[in-house]
Amino acid sequence: MLRWSVLLLVIALIAGIFGFFNIVSAAVGIAKVLFFVFLVLFVISLFTGRRGRSM
Repeated sequence: MLRWSVLLLVIALIAGIFGFFNIVSAAVGIAKVLFFVFLVLFVISLFTGRRGRSM
């Protein structure tokens, strides 16, 4: 999911350079949503992460 965020950010930057403003706003919006979803899932995984086996 982080890969998608970075990919959409790159698309937004390239489209911004060439002046495609509609594509820029769409890609940035999707990248923001994916980034925050990734961030929430990361925080949840920190609290509920797998614990190693104790022998």
